[in-house]
Amino acid sequence: MKTDRSAQLFLEAKTLMPGGVNSPVRACRSVGCEPLFVRKASGCMLTDVDGNEFIDFVGSWGPMILGHSHPEVVEAICRTAADGTSFGAPSPLEVELAAMVCDAVPSIEKVRFVNSGTEATMSAVRLARGYTGRKAVVKFDGCYHGHADSFLVKAGSGVITLGIPGSPGVPEDIVKNTLSIPYNNEAVLEQTLRNASLDIACVIVEPVAGNMGVVAPAPNFLRRLRELTRELGIVLIFDEVITGFRLALGGAQERFGIIPDLTCLGKIIGGGLPVGAYGGKRELMEMIAPDGPVYQAGTLSGNPLAMAAGLAMLNIVKRPGFYAELEEKSAWFGDEMEKLAAAAPVPIVLNRIGSLMTCFFTDKPVTDFESALQANTALYGQYYRHMLAGGVWLAPSQFEAAFISAAHDRAHLEQALRVTESSFKKLMV
Repeated sequence: MKTDRSAQLFLEAKTLMPGGVNSPVRACRSVGCEPLFVRKASGCMLTDVDGNEFIDFVGSWGPMILGHSHPEVVEAICRTAADGTSFGAPSPLEVELAAMVCDAVPSIEKVRFVNSGTEATMSAVRLARGYTGRKAVVKFDGCYHGHADSFLVKAGSGVITLGIPGSPGVPEDIVKNTLSIPYNNEAVLEQTLRNASLDIACVIVEPVAGNMGVVAPAPNFLRRLRELTRELGIVLIFDEVITGFRLALGGAQERFGIIPDLTCLGKIIGGGLPVGAYGGKRELMEMIAPDGPVYQAGTLSGNPLAMAAGLAMLNIVKRPGFYAELEEKSAWFGDEMEKLAAAAPVPIVLNRIGSLMTCFFTDKPVTDFESALQANTALYGQYYRHMLAGGVWLAPSQFEAAFISAAHDRAHLEQALRVTESSFKKLMV
């Protein structure tokens, strides 16, 4: 595989940007190689600057549920761009997309568009604190809710990939109000939430963890979380930046039948363009300025390009049979992966829910942050490099998800399985 142009770009990038990248995991250090620079993408295929082609299971870290460059999304963006790319003023597209989001997501009666998942989660926490008059935030070990100061405590995603315990520059006065507890542990959950001295404003959770690798909730975990927060007057926030419009039209909350008070959404609602949103019960959302005293603003919020792309994307995924077909395809692929994992020379555990999955290189079930940390990251690095050499693009981290899109057809998936089988056979402890 030729990589000359990527290598040249990376050398130049390192003189201009920290680590040569604009988001840390992209540097590929944890998998023992250097990044390839992407030139274009179409459907489920990526092409790098050296002309190498790859079957993409990253999907821009999740939002490309339709695949890349879907013609209806591209047409909507181009049509809208001809009339202007940013107004800093309301546009009809915001109202249309807001109506679709409120109609699709069970918990959302009103919504506020922002520019990223991080902005959505930090705004939702501010709202919860303003609404309750309390200080503390409860999160779960290994869940990642963006890089806002209060979330960088036992966080997943790039924080765990790089082995960073927190982050310099985050004052103790801020993180002292963040409590991180084990995911899927009902006993600790109940003990923590019932401690009135903690002054808990909200609990924020990925209903399906996707940033310590894919870890589904235990059968009663979300239900008990909902019961306790409702009883104790604590705001429950679902971070559905990954699962929203991915596990179902209404996200994980529709799939599990658990309705939070607030929901955070990410770039999937902008068809892959930079966007986020948070929404929920009317009484909470009416605390936000200008209706209420909780301030949050953004010049690019409701950007017309993102709104147009989001409308095009949602109009496609809401068509009859879309999610059933995606589930069927993902289940078949997951079953085949299980067979390959069982025959591999090293222990592998496959976690899958819907079109999300992770191969953990361990012989124990992965149900929380501690068990995820037992995975052999060196083996994942070998696996990543073999898969890349075989033309399959995975996340450069053991602690991320692989995503299947509507654009992955049977031929793509069968090819990926052949590369996987070959890659598994080459693994050595």
